[in-house]
Amino acid sequence: MHVLEYDIRLSFRFPVYFSRDVFSSSNTLLLKAAPSAVAPKPARILFVVDDGVSGAHPELLRRIGQYAKDHAGALELAGPLLVLPGGEGIKNDPAPTQKILQAIHDACLDRHSYVGAIGGGALLDTVGYAAAMAHRGIRLIRFPTTVLSQDDSAVGVKNGINAFGQKNYLGTFTPPFAVINDADFLVTLSDRDWRGGLSEAVKAALIKDAEFFDLIEAHAAALAARDMAAMEIVVRRSAELHLQHIATAGDPFEMGSSRPLDFGHWAAHKLERLSNHAVRHGEAVGVGVALDTTYSYLSGFLPESDWRRVIALLRKLGLAVYAPELGHQLGNQPAVLRGLDEFREHLGGRLTIMLLNAIGVPFDAHEINKGVMLGAIEVLRSIQEPP
Repeated sequence: MHVLEYDIRLSFRFPVYFSRDVFSSSNTLLLKAAPSAVAPKPARILFVVDDGVSGAHPELLRRIGQYAKDHAGALELAGPLLVLPGGEGIKNDPAPTQKILQAIHDACLDRHSYVGAIGGGALLDTVGYAAAMAHRGIRLIRFPTTVLSQDDSAVGVKNGINAFGQKNYLGTFTPPFAVINDADFLVTLSDRDWRGGLSEAVKAALIKDAEFFDLIEAHAAALAARDMAAMEIVVRRSAELHLQHIATAGDPFEMGSSRPLDFGHWAAHKLERLSNHAVRHGEAVGVGVALDTTYSYLSGFLPESDWRRVIALLRKLGLAVYAPELGHQLGNQPAVLRGLDEFREHLGGRLTIMLLNAIGVPFDAHEINKGVMLGAIEVLRSIQEPP
């Protein structure tokens, strides 16, 4: 028998920029982020825009067009701006993905061209998936427009859409070419979406940085009151922790069984589906974090004082710690518990759920006592819905 075997090592590097008013003609950040690969010809870019963003920023489409005109020697719009509905619905329907692929084809984009995705996490996931499919990968520049996408999902390397009733069943690990966080997009968010994105920052603090948890705790009132300066600090540190983990923890494409950045997510993903996505991702993560933190406490892993701090912080930020869907039954047990099996099945291998020994001190658990988890659900129900 003859065997040929080689190590194939890949290195990815992409910048995450933090700025304001990125489509002002005086702001040249986009030109830096999307250089031409065939100079002196301009870089070609196709924009896909979340309709919620274009509605909240009525001048956005015109300003993008004007920006390209003002920098015509360096940047060229490769086709008409494609405006699509955002929200989880875009990931549940294959039609938007096909529209994006058709637009990429019609624009004659190649692997040195760019797709610019402007929107929340669901639109970024969908556009990223389509861009990764076309020509096996077209350069993607993400412009996240929500707290949730700026502090978490947009700085990651995953893209995906939902299929077969499962979240992100179809997807790729494809790093973006660049990420541009423009804080001005956050100004028009609803209070619900402003708060919802903070759950991922709390999650990152709980598993990565106790001092960051202290900072969020100290600024909780300001964050809840929509203080932009406080939010920019939290978004930047949360994004840094997420990217730092992906770059340095040794498993960027999740080949193993542990997914620390998905603390609280096994329940969150199931909760989203049980609510038919009426509970948004950030809100579901808040509940999931509360649930796994409470389970950690009830199991004797986490001190009561730390548990109380976590629950109090989530509530100060305006995040729910319980949703009625946690009580939905499937046979003789809450349907949310099926999320444990689905979480393992999605990754494969051994069930691995991250729990807490202390704020900033996580550990991997491979077994979950469902009786204790049911108790945790009841504790959270009594907190959220006192008699």
